Amino acid sequence: MPADTEARRLFAAGASWQDLRDSFVWRVPDRFNIAERCCSSWAQAAPDRTALIDVAGDGQIRNWSYGELERAANRLALALGARGIGRGDRVALLLPQGPDVLIAHFAIGKLGAVALPLFSLFGPDALAFRLSDSGARAAIVEPGSLDKLSGLDLPDLRVVLSTGPARAPILSFWDEIGRAGDRHVAAETAAEDPAMLIYTSGTTGDPKGALHAQRFLLGHLPVVELAFGGFPQPGDIGWTPADWAWIGGLMDLALPCLYYGVPLVSHRMRKFDPDAAFDLIGRHRVRALFLPPTALKLMRQARVPDGVDIRAIGSGGESLGADLLAWGQDRLGAEINEFYGQTECNLVLCSSQARGVLRPGTIGRAVPGHDVAVIDDAGRALPPGRTGEIAVRRPDPAMFLGYWNQPEKTAARFAGDWMRTGDLGVADADGYVTYVARDDDVITSAGYRIGPTEIENCLTGDPDVVMAAAVGLPDPVRTEIVTAFVVARDGTAGDALADRLIRRVAERVSPHLAPRRVVWVTSLPMTATGKIMRRALRAEPPAEG
Repeated sequence: MPADTEARRLFAAGASWQDLRDSFVWRVPDRFNIAERCCSSWAQAAPDRTALIDVAGDGQIRNWSYGELERAANRLALALGARGIGRGDRVALLLPQGPDVLIAHFAIGKLGAVALPLFSLFGPDALAFRLSDSGARAAIVEPGSLDKLSGLDLPDLRVVLSTGPARAPILSFWDEIGRAGDRHVAAETAAEDPAMLIYTSGTTGDPKGALHAQRFLLGHLPVVELAFGGFPQPGDIGWTPADWAWIGGLMDLALPCLYYGVPLVSHRMRKFDPDAAFDLIGRHRVRALFLPPTALKLMRQARVPDGVDIRAIGSGGESLGADLLAWGQDRLGAEINEFYGQTECNLVLCSSQARGVLRPGTIGRAVPGHDVAVIDDAGRALPPGRTGEIAVRRPDPAMFLGYWNQPEKTAARFAGDWMRTGDLGVADADGYVTYVARDDDVITSAGYRIGPTEIENCLTGDPDVVMAAAVGLPDPVRTEIVTAFVVARDGTAGDALADRLIRRVAERVSPHLAPRRVVWVTSLPMTATGKIMRRALRAEPPAEG
């Protein structure tokens, strides 16, 4: 079974944040395999221990033990191996939350192959690019997505399995598992061997495949332990609505739960429903959650039912404001801790209320084991109070090996040993980092460079605002004017609320940051991971709703 990590040991001893940073030592073994640590080790030590609580759309519940996941993963590994899939081959997973995606991940790991998680709502064009660029040899697909693959020119793709009924040449996922033997399969992998290929969202240019090593799971653990209040605690059960195809859903909670032996809830939620989320949390006694900011903002508008007993919430992707953090404490009785990272190097900053690391409006401090700084264009660390680019120093266990087949773009990502994130931030004297914006989200107005985050946090602090985005739209005098796109609570949109919101920002933040215009909309464009797509608002502002 997994042993306590360095961060958890120090946390349990009551160490301060600075003591944690000063004393922390990475203990990355030469040999490491995610499937072995998240499944096989538990299957050997406690085969009947519950690993997964799968909640179907009709409410049917199926508990999976570690022993059951291990047997299915061994069988799938043998079936894939018999079809010619082996070490280093890319295997695409076009699957929603559920036991099949975990079985597939572990089978791929047992072969020493490379998992390629893909969002189940991707269309044919998105799939064609990723499958072709990666040279995927096999794909495991939910039935509803099979049609997306038809007609695509993918000469490298030799094996396709469907988790539903299948007709040749498509293979049946469950039939292949049922026909295979029970022999144990385990690849000997080094910690540096490739494990997963995760494509970036492609905010500029084509998406890039970030290739990660087996060790990158270990790189996530300090934040999971600290941001979830000494995770795991007795009675913890985990759930996230985030799709496991994204690094947030998979690595911020799902695989860490299995690493620690914490039961994980899986449930497919095509469109996030805050009332349904609270019902799921209450019925299955979920106590530890990874919730994107969008989900939290929607849940704040819903009634918290009896029976909800949340212990800790981690969130990341967009900065949270003080009002949302206070709501978590006051209404849920749970600490909400923010963390920060990227596909290329995830979970390197966080807050941890249990360790007194909390400063509303910031995204936390550098996590023990990770070296983070705000740097200038030349790659030099900036002093406190200066805005620059957030960067992470290599080597770092959470950092990617490089972009798939793009060494020149990998090299361009670094300034010396600093990995540039493309995110602007500013650090204070205590090391707290405030997220300012993506470099291309900065608003230039009347000579000011304005980040949208604190404007949005201020706007969403109003009880009549469900969600808000601040962008710069062209203006002949000011270059750009700050424009707020706001989703209001039903029946509240209008001039009176617009005037109140403009005054709120002017009085609480600064007059020069106050929106010059408020546009009412019924929804905001979002990435699949729940981040506001400000560039879409700038390119084609929606009509007022």
